[in-house]
Amino acid sequence: MPDMQYASSRAGSPNVTLSEAIRQGLAPDGGLYVPTRLPAVDIEEFAGLTRLPDIAQRGLKGFFEGDRLEPELGAIAAAALDIPAPTTVVARSPDPLFVLELFHGPTAAFKDFGARFLAESLARLQSRSDPPMTILVATSGDTGGAVAAAFHLRPWVRVVILYPKGMVSPRQEQQLTCWGDNVIALRIDGTFDDCQRLVKEAFVDFALRAKHHFSSANSINIGRLLPQTVYYAASSLEIRHRTGAPASYIIPAGNLGNAFAAVWARAVGFPIERIVLAHNANRTVPDYLRTGEWLPRPSIQTLASAMDVGNPSNMERLRALYPTFDAITEHVSAESVDDATIRTRIREDFMQLGREWCPHTATAAEVYRRLSEEERDRPWVLVATAHPAKFNDIVEPIVGKPVEVPAALGRLLELPRHMLDLPPTLKAVAAALE
Repeated sequence: MPDMQYASSRAGSPNVTLSEAIRQGLAPDGGLYVPTRLPAVDIEEFAGLTRLPDIAQRGLKGFFEGDRLEPELGAIAAAALDIPAPTTVVARSPDPLFVLELFHGPTAAFKDFGARFLAESLARLQSRSDPPMTILVATSGDTGGAVAAAFHLRPWVRVVILYPKGMVSPRQEQQLTCWGDNVIALRIDGTFDDCQRLVKEAFVDFALRAKHHFSSANSINIGRLLPQTVYYAASSLEIRHRTGAPASYIIPAGNLGNAFAAVWARAVGFPIERIVLAHNANRTVPDYLRTGEWLPRPSIQTLASAMDVGNPSNMERLRALYPTFDAITEHVSAESVDDATIRTRIREDFMQLGREWCPHTATAAEVYRRLSEEERDRPWVLVATAHPAKFNDIVEPIVGKPVEVPAALGRLLELPRHMLDLPPTLKAVAAALE
């Protein structure tokens, strides 16, 4: 097979290697990198494998084919993905219901997997003669903390986090601002969409980009996305082993990175049946899948703040994989859940199932409840994207008791905060970079 190449989703830039795609983050034409062909996996080759690093080494091999990082894949996966991601059964559910728990990493959210993998990849691509890199990351809550944790104190990189003022939970803000050293937090007087726009504007500003050697750690970076396919691979193999049937997933969705990782995992051959996206009141994707009209809009602030995205970047990757509207609607569906319903679902599932959901996971739990009895006969997996302790101010009053804080999160809550307040302009961000 020829070496794997990566193309821009907008087809306006030359193809690059995986290493170049990871280092650049965004293609020069503003598009997102996608492989020029999808490698296929033989799931029989995964028999007996349960650890994420082992599944990653086999499952991602085709994406790394011929790249300078290919010999390093095993070491990258071992260092980055040694985090539990159990698929647990919901014992009180009358139907085959499971939860993929992605909140056992250092910042208690699914972003830890991709951020750590990206950090390990970039560390191996950085030579001593290279100038220091600046990673720009827009966050609606969880990404920034995970990226900060993954890159903190690495001497070859500076992390600059842009987050919307007043639109993340207090504990999320603590995780974004507690690092210092090589991590700078910029609190933007605007929405997540403003933060994302500023990152994209910085990337296409040639002078700024050349001066600061930008890379990205949002899910626009393929180095974040590829490792997220691994926990879907592992979970789907486990469900098939336990039930004899393929798993269907309900995924809390915002910028569509986590959801698209599941789409890729299924496309390369892992046993995944349906993929349903659970959105909050930001309805851009559900409305598009209903009408066929792509109408991005300003984001709305909700309880599920990490999903407050009005113009999801990874729709470009979905369209690159499925170029027609009919093909997209054949492979994914989406529902929207409002704040009042999120609260109700947290309360009812705590009482009925004994499970504590964060507001994001609650959107998936609500969409599951909307399935017909016939649909619930097959195994479904709710994707739990963050620990409820990150949203204690929302969850605790609803369930009527304190949510236990994971030890790793507890350590971060004790640290002092550092942040800069900025207006939503590239000029202000450029000045802060100085």
